[in-house]
Amino acid sequence: MTHENLLGGPPETLLPPNPKASEALAASDPAEVAARYPAYCAAWAALAERALAAGDPVTAYAFARTGYHRGLDQLRRAGWHGHGPVPWEHEPNQGFLRSLHALGLAAAAIGEEDEAVRCTEFLADSSPAAVAALGG
Repeated sequence: MTHENLLGGPPETLLPPNPKASEALAASDPAEVAARYPAYCAAWAALAERALAAGDPVTAYAFARTGYHRGLDQLRRAGWHGHGPVPWEHEPNQGFLRSLHALGLAAAAIGEEDEAVRCTEFLADSSPAAVAALGG
């Protein structure tokens, strides 16, 4: 559910759904889904999260950066102008937000502190609900 912004700020940006990619991710390895649907951020986020869990922050950084950039492309096509809400509650946005979160974690793990801070701030500015859902 989206709400009209009564304070006059930028409107929420809602990415379009990709039901085929979503179904594939639910049933397949994220690497297969990323290869078949390379613009699908949730597959890249899943790969980054898996690499982080395995203790491989460099690989996680690469996967997360890919998901992040693919998401930025989609956000711009959806009318986003570099700032404004990207609600977690809208499921198609979650792949981008998860990629952004994973990018921040991976950046911190490899000592890229400026990038880690930027990602943390960007996530908080985009979706406080994502920060809560993803654990900070």
